Amino acid sequence: MKILTVVSTVILFWVLALFSIAQAQNLAVCQGEYALCAASPATPTGNSIVVGNKVFKEGMAVCPVLEGSSIANLDLMGGSCTAAKNKVWSLFGFPPLSSFPQAPTWEVQPAVARTFVTTATSGMSNMWSFECVKTKKVNGVQLADCFGPLNESPFDGGHVKVGSTVITQAPVGATFPVGGNLP
Repeated sequence: MKILTVVSTVILFWVLALFSIAQAQNLAVCQGEYALCAASPATPTGNSIVVGNKVFKEGMAVCPVLEGSSIANLDLMGGSCTAAKNKVWSLFGFPPLSSFPQAPTWEVQPAVARTFVTTATSGMSNMWSFECVKTKKVNGVQLADCFGPLNESPFDGGHVKVGSTVITQAPVGATFPVGGNLP
């Protein structure tokens, strides 16, 4: 029951957060394939990425490709849910999923939410509504390499400061876990 309570809390948080930013962003529900990076770590690529005229370090996360309804920020996706050939968008299932394939085995596992505090040497990544390239299948799960900003807030597009509390579904010890800073 504790997992269901935590998952329900996370779902409520994400839904409220997404709807609170709906006026500032062009949100839509997309249908079809999408990458779900909610439990993925990211690795710095050494490149930069520009989001809303702000420069961030870029990260890459390996994420499972799923099929169904997902929520998107069309402002970051060129106004369309349609991805180019062999590509998908990194989105969140809608309604949020309580279990999905996760690294390292890519077997379906429960979504387990946790919080952590960013430091000067570790932070978070935001992969929501960024482009991914389909790569290989592992244990029957299509994977994609997703590229997005490190330490960028999915809620306001600003830089996430050191000492910020972040919610993620990535395991403890994950580098630059995909997540969102708490307001």
